[in-house]
Amino acid sequence: MNFGNVLSAMVTPFDDQGNIDYEQTTMLINYLLNNGTDGLVVAGTTGESPTLTTEEKISLFKHVVKVVNKRVPVIAGTGTNNTASSILLTKEAENCGVDAIMLVAPYYNKPNQRGLYEHFAAIANETTLPVMLYNIPGRSVVKMSADTIIDLSNISNIVSVKEASGDLEQVANIIENTTSNFTVYSGDDSLTLPMLAIGADGIVSVASHIIGKEIQEMVQAYHAGDVKKASSIHRSVLPIMAGLFKYPSPTPVKAALNIKGIATGGVRLPLLTLTKDEENEIKELIDG
Repeated sequence: MNFGNVLSAMVTPFDDQGNIDYEQTTMLINYLLNNGTDGLVVAGTTGESPTLTTEEKISLFKHVVKVVNKRVPVIAGTGTNNTASSILLTKEAENCGVDAIMLVAPYYNKPNQRGLYEHFAAIANETTLPVMLYNIPGRSVVKMSADTIIDLSNISNIVSVKEASGDLEQVANIIENTTSNFTVYSGDDSLTLPMLAIGADGIVSVASHIIGKEIQEMVQAYHAGDVKKASSIHRSVLPIMAGLFKYPSPTPVKAALNIKGIATGGVRLPLLTLTKDEENEIKELIDG
């Protein structure tokens, strides 16, 4: 299943008391959809899922589905390191009307490859929704192997993977050994173009909050065969992509959005808002 070129891993706006700000969430959704976003990933790690309660996630899913109103796919982050809990949240997300779910590799537990397979298979078998796997060993510690992802792609509703391993050889192996119906998305903004070059379908992006139009233009230029233009855009946006990950994510991108006048509030502990000096760095970066 192709969800589009540029999916935004959407931040979760908070108000001054640290509660979800649904009015600003509506504004953020419409801003993203008007600035290059083809789909939304809701309550992923960029959306601060570790600090959202189950009730907050369900409420957020319902709100986003209502506001989006079928304009783009809504992908709910329902993966945890507890298989049973992930199944329950996935069923709740399905009841909310989301279009797909994203399942991150179980963190901390460090299951082996067989355990990873059984975890994802168990969740997929309990839902009719399309499933996007999320391989991010830098955060989950455990790395899903190419073979595990390829094996999981044979389950009918496991249709995609967000690959943030940084391993282009692995990505090529996955693309080569899955069907054309199985889509592969970069999980690293800075690797979007290199991954497109070996056959990936697009990007699940954080930087799209700030440079969504540029990323969309880069992807479209590449698909149109204008590699020179795509490469030029890639080089020009790399500093912004890097700067938005200089401090613990999503703190920099939330600061950048606030600077641009799109109020998303602060972050929840254990993350901290940027210092004034750090915020000034972000401002200089996006002001160019």
